[in-house]
Amino acid sequence: MPGGRRQNKGRSPYIYGNPLPAYCTMKNLPINSELFVANRARFVKEMEANSLAIFNSNDEIPTNGDALQPFVQNSDLYWLTGITQEDSMLILFPANPDAAYREVLVLVRPNELKEKWDGKRLRQQEATAISGIKTIVWLDSIEGMLQQWVHLCDIIYLNTNENDRKASLIETRDYRFAASMKARYPLHQYRRSAKLMKQLRAIKSKYEIAVVQQAIDITAKTFERILHFVKPGVMEYEIEAEIFHEFLRNRSDGPAYHSIIASGDRARTLHYVSNNEACKDGEMLLMDFGAAYGGYCADLSRTIPVNGKFTKRQKEVYNACLHLHNYAKSILKPGISIIDYTDKVGEEATRQFLKIGLLSKSEVKNEDKTRTETRAYRKYLYHGISHHLGIDVHDLGTRTAPIQPGMLFTIEPGIYIQEEQMGVRIENNFWITKTGNTDLFKGIAITVEEIESIMKK
Repeated sequence: MPGGRRQNKGRSPYIYGNPLPAYCTMKNLPINSELFVANRARFVKEMEANSLAIFNSNDEIPTNGDALQPFVQNSDLYWLTGITQEDSMLILFPANPDAAYREVLVLVRPNELKEKWDGKRLRQQEATAISGIKTIVWLDSIEGMLQQWVHLCDIIYLNTNENDRKASLIETRDYRFAASMKARYPLHQYRRSAKLMKQLRAIKSKYEIAVVQQAIDITAKTFERILHFVKPGVMEYEIEAEIFHEFLRNRSDGPAYHSIIASGDRARTLHYVSNNEACKDGEMLLMDFGAAYGGYCADLSRTIPVNGKFTKRQKEVYNACLHLHNYAKSILKPGISIIDYTDKVGEEATRQFLKIGLLSKSEVKNEDKTRTETRAYRKYLYHGISHHLGIDVHDLGTRTAPIQPGMLFTIEPGIYIQEEQMGVRIENNFWITKTGNTDLFKGIAITVEEIESIMKK
C-alpha cells in the first residue's frame, strides 16, 4: 500500500537483553548488553600500551530554586556502558595486573533516604545486566583504588566534548576532572579519548542500527498518524502534541530533538521551534521530528499540503527537492567526502533551480564559485545536505575524510523561497554499506502521490 510503514517481523536478536532493571530512566525494552561490550572492545583495541581511560557522566544542571534539568547522560559514557544514571564513571585499564579490575563501572551507592525522594538506584547485578561489566565499585570508595591504578599506568586517556558543532563554553565535569587529574598526576602522559571516539562512534554496528531502526519505526508510525490528523485550522502545537503522544505510547523516550512544526513562511526558519501558529488552507507544512529510543535518534523531515492537495507550484518545488534527495542518495557511498558530496549536490541544485525558475543563467554565470556559501543556489538552499546520526542527532564523525561503510547519515535537501513564502525539506536516514547505502525509512510516504493518497483517506 502506498505510504505504508515497513513492518518488523518479530523482535530483532540484536536489540533485546535481560528484563528491565528496577532502575531505568528510559522507557524502551532492554538493549542487548553485547552492544556496549562490543563498543568497549573497540575502544580498548585503540588504546596505547599500559594506558588507562576514564569516562565521566554529565553534570546535573540546576534550573531555579531547588529544581534540576532532566538529566541527560554523557553520550560517550552511554555508548560504552548503556548506563543512564548520574554520578557514574567508567575506568578501562586493560593492563591491570588484577584482571577483575580491567574494566570497572563506578556508581553512586544506593541511599534509602534519597531513594524515597528520587527513586531507586542501580544495584550491582542490575548494572551488570545493562552494561556487561562484572566489576561494580561505589563512587565513595573509588578514589584510593584509582590512585593505585594510575601509579601502575604510563598514559591516561581523558574525555572532552570535541563535536565540531559544539558551541557552549561551559566548563563541564569532563573538563574539571581533566584539570584535577593533571594537577594531581603531572608527570603522566595524557591522551584525548575524544579523538578515538570520533572515529569509533561514526561507524555503527549491527546492534546500534537495530536500536536506531526502532526509533525510525516509531517515527514512521507517527508520521502516518500525522498525515491523517493535519487539516486547515489545526495549530502547530496540536501537531506537536500528537507527535509526542505517539512517541510515548510506543516506548520512545520522547523527541530526539525539539520538533519543528512550521507552516507557511515559517518553514524557511531552519530551527523554528515556537510551534504556536495556525496551519492555513493553501499552505504547506514542514515537519522535522524524530523519536529517541534506547539512547539513539531518528531524524525525519517531510513537507505536506495542509489541505491534503499540492498546488501545481507546490508540487513543482516539492518534486525538485525530492529529485535532489534521490540524487544525493545515489552518490552518498564509501569513498566520497562530505565536502565533495555537498559540492555535487550543489551543482545538481543549480540545475534544478534553473529548471523551476529560481535562478537565471546570468546569476549562475556570474556567481562566485570560490566558496560554497557564495554560490547562487545557496540563496534557496542554505544548509548542509547530510549529517552524522546516532546517540546525538548531530553525531560524531568526520566532515573531511572519505565516508566509510557503517556510517549513518541523514539526507535532507531543502528549498526555501522567501518571495513565495515557502519552505520544503525532505529527510530520511541512511546506513552506508560497502557499495552504497540503505534507506532505513524505506517504504514511508515520500512522493506527492503517496502523501496525497494517505491524507485523502
